[in-house]
Amino acid sequence: MDFFAAYRDGLLADAYHRVPALLTGLDPAELARAGRLLANLAVDDTQATVVRVAITGHGTLSPLVPSLTAEAARHGLLLRPTVGDFGSYLTELSDPDSELYRAEAEITLCVLDAGIIFDEVPVPWRPADVRAVLDEKLAFLDKLASIFEANSKGTLVLNTLPLPHRLSAQLVDHQSRAELGALWREANARLLRFGEQHPGVLVVDLDPLLAEGIPVEDPRMAVYAKMHLSTELLARYAREIGHLARNTAGRTKKCLVLDLDGTVWGGILGEDGHDGVEVAETHHGEAFRAFQRVVKQIGAQGVLLAVVSKNDLEPVRRALTENPQMTLSENDFVRIIANWQPKHDNLKQLAADLNLGVDAFTFVDDSTLECGLVREELPGVAVLPVTGDPALHVGTLLADGWFDVRELTVEDRARVDKYREDLSRKDFLDNFDSIEQYLTELGVRVRFAPATEKELPRVSQLSLRTNQFNLTTRRLQLPEVRELAEDPAWHVLAIRSSDRFGDNGLVGVIFARRENDALHLENFILSCRVFSRGIEQACLSALLHHAREHGLTEVFGSYRPTAKNGKVADFYRRYGFTTLPGSDDGVTRFRHDLGELTEAPAHVDLDFGGTLQ
Repeated sequence: MDFFAAYRDGLLADAYHRVPALLTGLDPAELARAGRLLANLAVDDTQATVVRVAITGHGTLSPLVPSLTAEAARHGLLLRPTVGDFGSYLTELSDPDSELYRAEAEITLCVLDAGIIFDEVPVPWRPADVRAVLDEKLAFLDKLASIFEANSKGTLVLNTLPLPHRLSAQLVDHQSRAELGALWREANARLLRFGEQHPGVLVVDLDPLLAEGIPVEDPRMAVYAKMHLSTELLARYAREIGHLARNTAGRTKKCLVLDLDGTVWGGILGEDGHDGVEVAETHHGEAFRAFQRVVKQIGAQGVLLAVVSKNDLEPVRRALTENPQMTLSENDFVRIIANWQPKHDNLKQLAADLNLGVDAFTFVDDSTLECGLVREELPGVAVLPVTGDPALHVGTLLADGWFDVRELTVEDRARVDKYREDLSRKDFLDNFDSIEQYLTELGVRVRFAPATEKELPRVSQLSLRTNQFNLTTRRLQLPEVRELAEDPAWHVLAIRSSDRFGDNGLVGVIFARRENDALHLENFILSCRVFSRGIEQACLSALLHHAREHGLTEVFGSYRPTAKNGKVADFYRRYGFTTLPGSDDGVTRFRHDLGELTEAPAHVDLDFGGTLQ
């Protein structure tokens, strides 16, 4: 069944989970049509993860809501938009009581165009006149960004200003055109640096999108409808915002899984041999080398790389280690699975090995059959078919920003090594008859203390990306984390762990709030990499003991169920909390009277540096 048939038959409102698969493969025109239909579809908020987006800007933005609706739906998200009045971005962002702020949106879009400058440029004009308006407007946008950060916990998205040819061409001398181009680019560079001073602001660079051949504007719509950005550009911009919304909802992918024959290299390894596959110099070989370079670049930024290939393991290793023209090496991959089992079964095994859900995977294969099987058996996997010309592989891989994050952390850059250490731990476990012996020899060390300023980006990232051990799944952007860390009533306690195999880094966080003689555990998050090592028990025990020693009389905890955190539904009950009467918000609440307390596991060496004063 295709999307439009399902819509006509009235099947989508009560089965929104089907929409992402039905949107797969639609061309831009079909996707735009689907977005218009979805924008008018009455869907209950329980059908999907809701993302609230407030929209304001300078010109007419009517095509943006359908495009955003479709892009959110492609990632299983349900858009709830709030749209401001035409051209009202100055007043809406300036007024903390405006509807824009009352929407409490996770993402606020302020869509800008060259009109915000040229509407105020006199006629006739010279580049110096444009510079004066640019300086004034950037100063005002800087002030608006500060107001936004003071009044919203979400992210404000600005964009660079495209310069249409019809504006620069009004200068008849090339020297003046060059001067205008230079000062315009300087202004956009200043705009792109807003994020350095405003952590709550993100700036989308439109230049790379325009370089794809998208028109800046439709001249007729610009004049008659005051729509200063083309429908095509707004749709492409919406795709970028869809990636941001996916990250905000904790759905960023963590692992890139690759087929080999026809995907990473040309030819068939079993027929051409390890030194006969195409990876350089030939017509197609250069395309595969370009693809490998991009994969290597992605892997260097904390994305896990893995192989699932229908091949024998030893020839694969020889190709990756002995072929001098190969860009990727065996050491670039956290796991190589080469056998003749169904690929969806191998992906399940890989997920178990890495302690990840399969929905953390993006899978790339040149076989339509294999892609179809994986998509059918494992719908949570992002499947990227790379059939046809290998020169197009890079574009397919990068088109949807599957691994985009707001900011890279130290932990991101070290992630591959950390996962390799985890696999060594699994091998180490095989040497013991019991889990107790294994944990004793593992030598788990935990540092549990208030998060430092440098650790706050990683704390935010854990709240955004952790799904399994996340008691309430409250997603927090960096400004929200910083606000809590600076609030005397709140405690943002970071969990670091290490063992005989190395430093795991910052792997968890507890958000706690003191109220009179009670402590409220608003959320407890722990990375899947360190499950089942007693770390969560040790930290909770330390916090309960500390609370009692400092005169507190009770500790409360909360659990909000999601599709992925069911394994921690009874976490608080396991450690002496009692369940409180139910509430209407779907959250289960627990209470501990600080009588009989759970002790930390003997195998964990805990250093607790927190205080509840």
